[in-house]
Amino acid sequence: MTRRGRLKGRPGRTQGEHALTTVARTGERSVLWSHETLGVQVLLSEGGGVRFGAPGAEWDALVPLVEVVATGHGRQWSGERSVDSAIGARMRHQGHLLDRLDGWDRLRVRLDDPVSGLSAEVELSTRAELPVLRSRVLLRNDSATTLRIESVSTLTLGGLGAPADLDLHWADNDWLAELRWRQAPLREYLVDLDRSAGGHDGRGCFERSSRGSWSTAGSLPLGVLTERQTGRAWAWQVESSVGWRYELGERRRSAYLVLAGPDDARHQWSCALAPGEEFSSVPAALAVVESGGPEAAFGALTEYRRLLRRPHPDLDALPVIYNDYMNTLMGDPSSERLLPLIEAAGRAGAEYFVIDAGWYDDDALGWWDSVGAWEAAERRFPGGLQLVLDAIRSHGMVPGLWLEPEVVGVRSPIARTLPDEAFFQRGGVRVTEHGRHHLDLRHPAARAHLDAVVDRIVGDWGVGYFKFDYNINAGPGTDADGQSPGAGLLGHHRAHLAWLESLLDRHPGLVLENCGSGGLRMDYAQLAVMQLQSTSDQENFLCYPPIAAAAPTAVTPEQSAVWAYPQPEFSDDENAFILAGAMLGRIHLSGFLDRMTERQHALVAEGVAAYKAVRADLPGTLPFWPLGLPGWEDDWLALGLRGAGASYLTVWRRPAPDGAQESAPARQRILSLPHLRGQGVRVQVVHPAAAPGAVRWDDENGELTVELPQAPQAVVVRLAVD
Repeated sequence: MTRRGRLKGRPGRTQGEHALTTVARTGERSVLWSHETLGVQVLLSEGGGVRFGAPGAEWDALVPLVEVVATGHGRQWSGERSVDSAIGARMRHQGHLLDRLDGWDRLRVRLDDPVSGLSAEVELSTRAELPVLRSRVLLRNDSATTLRIESVSTLTLGGLGAPADLDLHWADNDWLAELRWRQAPLREYLVDLDRSAGGHDGRGCFERSSRGSWSTAGSLPLGVLTERQTGRAWAWQVESSVGWRYELGERRRSAYLVLAGPDDARHQWSCALAPGEEFSSVPAALAVVESGGPEAAFGALTEYRRLLRRPHPDLDALPVIYNDYMNTLMGDPSSERLLPLIEAAGRAGAEYFVIDAGWYDDDALGWWDSVGAWEAAERRFPGGLQLVLDAIRSHGMVPGLWLEPEVVGVRSPIARTLPDEAFFQRGGVRVTEHGRHHLDLRHPAARAHLDAVVDRIVGDWGVGYFKFDYNINAGPGTDADGQSPGAGLLGHHRAHLAWLESLLDRHPGLVLENCGSGGLRMDYAQLAVMQLQSTSDQENFLCYPPIAAAAPTAVTPEQSAVWAYPQPEFSDDENAFILAGAMLGRIHLSGFLDRMTERQHALVAEGVAAYKAVRADLPGTLPFWPLGLPGWEDDWLALGLRGAGASYLTVWRRPAPDGAQESAPARQRILSLPHLRGQGVRVQVVHPAAAPGAVRWDDENGELTVELPQAPQAVVVRLAVD
């Protein structure tokens, strides 16, 4: 929380190209702001109320521009929903300002509640070339007494249409089973109530929210709502690594959407605002497309995510990374085990070599609950870890290390040398989870410790890559600062992001991978700063394709780290299948390459070379799914990336479910690619070099027939337009 002055400025329009209009108030209500491309508008009533929604929607179907619950100022209609807050209903327009900042057109609307003394500045940011809106809310206590805020919306949007006409798409997300998209008619979750008796909307809603400090354990902070007849779609993401929530409900027989950060009921978050203090909500984004459904909406979010990120050369170069962990050393590295792998990875074409967990393990009792000092284990590296790092460089690769910076094992010396205030606490007791304490990066001692670790490893050891993991759920947070646990967790989260930024400011070439037991912290609060996202810890190569195929729904392709762990005991088809899964993302190579025959190693090197030949095209592409979003048990899956001059497509065939009969039609699939119809497409098999089946293009109908005679098999193709 901070103390600041009021927003100053004269309402009006700025110069330049804007997809914005303001209309003078006439009659009972007027259009304060509209965005033709997004199909949304801010309405102002004669009494000063402000609501946000689709054009043409009835006033009563819309929701207030901001919803706030404060202790002593609850809801006007009690239930699970976050709408109908007393403060939200009382908020009145006090002014608005249009300006431009860093290429974004901003509308800032100032609202005041005369009863509580709370004011809100709602900031809606758009770009002329992109159908996406970004929102955040700044609360300020202008009263003479402290206000305890229990929830605040980041974005509200009403008037989305009848729930019977809408379909909902959301993603379940679990360890080893990330990115599992589901679809259902919205009416299945919003019961059609008879309002004629009570005269009220329902008390329930469809909601998803985070649980604890793993932001994406259970669900992803994004979803899509589609209009069944037109393909119009609204897609959203909440940008928070701690508390988040989205809600879909019904108001006057029309759907509404609320995006929000942490709250009291779900995250033990509340914020005590003293007079003059401010609180800024977590940001969120909304993409709106007129047609094309979820696929088009994910494309808009992909473009937005690229604008949101911190620039970094890694996002254009897309180097191939070898990591020794998955199905290989599994956290048990040593000089003896690493040196042959380093030589083999270098020959295969890897450009980074990452030593994963265990390099610091010099404890007979195990490393899990003793981590924190991050010193190399002498018994694992006779002569020192530096000899191994030098070997990595001698084979033309940049060395990297695994680190779990936010935790300190209960047996670590760091647990004794840092003060209690540098750790999460609840009720005066350090939080302990799975043998670890959790650092609180708001505290200078915690930051100084991690700065010293990173600067030593980068500056003295010459490491150029960190895999930052996060393997505990610390629960609701810390109350060490006297506030709620959720407020402590949010404060740590914001300090963590600032710390990551500071690392890259000091070491601009450093590459940071975000991992949370795989994909359990997969959000664009962190991915706006870090370069890569681990998509899963999945060890079964037959289970990975639906994760890899769905990854671009949540992460840009050039940030999607997908494991590719070929093995000497696998068949050529199996190893080709494994490599194919990473071709349209970021190859995270692993596996015992040093134990392979020359022929097997050559096939892996061919796959890496094929990836290098196409990777320059990937950062400008948008995803599509010719067979639909993947199902967890689908035997055929497909992921496409559409670029300016060429499209890429990975097609997998997995073994049919138990008991299913194989048939000739099951050996091929026809994929419709309407954007390439009549374009005179040239089809090139990118991988594997010896294609396992046949690929045929029908230009007249815009269809690609892929035949894969066995399972598992996969193929990656390039479809170029002359």
